[in-house]
Amino acid sequence: MNSAVKILIVEDEIIVAADIARRLSKLNYTVCGIADSASKALNMVESLRPDVVLMDIQIKGDVDGVETALRIRNDFSIPVIFTTAHSDEATLHRARITEPYGYVVKPYQERDLQIAIEMGVYKHKAEKERTDLIAELQQALAQIKTLSGLLPICSSCKKIRDDQGYWEKVELYITKNTEATFTHGYCPDCYHSVREASGLPPKDYPNAGKK
Repeated sequence: MNSAVKILIVEDEIIVAADIARRLSKLNYTVCGIADSASKALNMVESLRPDVVLMDIQIKGDVDGVETALRIRNDFSIPVIFTTAHSDEATLHRARITEPYGYVVKPYQERDLQIAIEMGVYKHKAEKERTDLIAELQQALAQIKTLSGLLPICSSCKKIRDDQGYWEKVELYITKNTEATFTHGYCPDCYHSVREASGLPPKDYPNAGKK
C-alpha cells in the first residue's frame, strides 16, 4: 500500500536527503525525486505530481521552505510535511500559516516519518472528498429552481403574469422557472366533453388518453 504513495523530498543537504530517501524506501514508499531549492521543487512538483512533499524549511536560494510550501499548496493542492531542525516559536508560526499536513522535528525516527505521512495522506484525501462533495452540492443547488409567493393567473385563459408584467402560458412560465417539463393529455371531465362535442358515444376514460 505504501509504495503507491509518491513522495518528493526537498532538502539541500545531500547526505540528509539520501538518508530520508533510504528511510522512506525502507518503509516501502516511492521517492519520486529530490530537490534542493524552491525552483527545483516547484518544477518537480509540476512534472512529477507527488502525493506528499517532505519539505525542509531551510533550503538553498532566496525562497525558503515555508514560502515554497505555500506556493505548492496554492498552485497544486499537494500536502506538505515539514522536516526541520527548527522548532522555535517564530518558525512554527510562519509554518502554521501554510497549513501544513505535518511537522517532523529532526532528528526523527522512521516511525515519526511514517505517522506524519500516513496522517497527511489521509487528511488530504478527506479534504478532497469534502471539497468534491461541496462542489457537487453547489452544482445541484444551482440547477434547482423553485416557485414561491403569489402568482397572478388569468381566470379565463390561465396565463401567468411574470415579474416584468408580461403574460405567459402556464407551461412556458413553469418551464422557465423550474426543472419541470410537460406532456399534454385530457382529464376525465374534458375527455368526456370532447367525445360528446365530437358526436362520439360515451366511453370509459382510458389511462392513455393523451394527445
